[in-house]
Amino acid sequence: MEKWNQTSNDFILLGLLPPNQTGMLLLFLILLVFFLASVGNATMIYLICMDSRLHTPMYFLLSQLSLMDLMYISTIVPKMIHNFLSGHKGISFLGCGFQNFFFVTMAGSEGLLLASMAYDRYVAICHPLHYPNRMSRRMCVQMIIGSWILGSINSSAHTAYILYIPYCRSRAIDHFFCDIPAMVSLACMDTWVYEYMVFVSTSLFLLLPFLGITASYGRVLLAVYHMCSKEGRKKTFTTCSAHLTVVTFYYVPFVYTYLRPRNVHSPAQNKILAVFYTILTPMLNPIIYSLRNKEVLGAMKRLFGVFSSKKK
Repeated sequence: MEKWNQTSNDFILLGLLPPNQTGMLLLFLILLVFFLASVGNATMIYLICMDSRLHTPMYFLLSQLSLMDLMYISTIVPKMIHNFLSGHKGISFLGCGFQNFFFVTMAGSEGLLLASMAYDRYVAICHPLHYPNRMSRRMCVQMIIGSWILGSINSSAHTAYILYIPYCRSRAIDHFFCDIPAMVSLACMDTWVYEYMVFVSTSLFLLLPFLGITASYGRVLLAVYHMCSKEGRKKTFTTCSAHLTVVTFYYVPFVYTYLRPRNVHSPAQNKILAVFYTILTPMLNPIIYSLRNKEVLGAMKRLFGVFSSKKK
């Protein structure tokens, strides 16, 4: 079989939705989720930037999470919707590279940022007297910049490899975006070394942060259990359990997809799992982490005048 000329041909994204009425219904739901995620995350960024009462390490980290989620979902969903409505499933070679770069950057950076947020809550609850020193503004900025830089470096290496390897099989990617496992399966060379590097990368950027988050929240819940205030214990437990739910929604499908050997991958299963961390999580994050927060609701009241009727 002749090698595919990488410079003049496109990839084909087979997509997620069936071309029928069921597909149209699912498309409507995805559009609704995309709208809610975009509005929710953009609102969070605006509130945290404009309200000085939210200028604390916790909310600076939340603003970055919202920015990452906004870029995350905008990298994938618009192209998926365009391809479904137009019937044109193609994506250019460089376009696929750019989509892969931004996707992997956001995935790695968000994994590190979520670990930073868990550490912030751990210090605030378990070591409140040391919080100003351990989570100073300088430390917060270093965490944010470090997450972006490390995520970008990791993504650059993966994207360079994906664009470099020869593709001589079908150019049809059985996914709704340019995902690494789906693209590697099309290569006409032995990729076991690269698959091992994907395993290492996933462990460093997703599995280890997930274990760190679990340990941090475990310590937090243990500290909460020994609280004297029953109301404070209930409030903190509710908040931590909600955070862990979102973290699980994000990390578990990711780790399960990228740590499995290629020969046991199921394209249909991979697409369903990808929906959790590419579409659902960006919508849930502003709701769970932020919009249920009294300080955020107070900022909305001050800036937008909402909830003012509750005063009467």
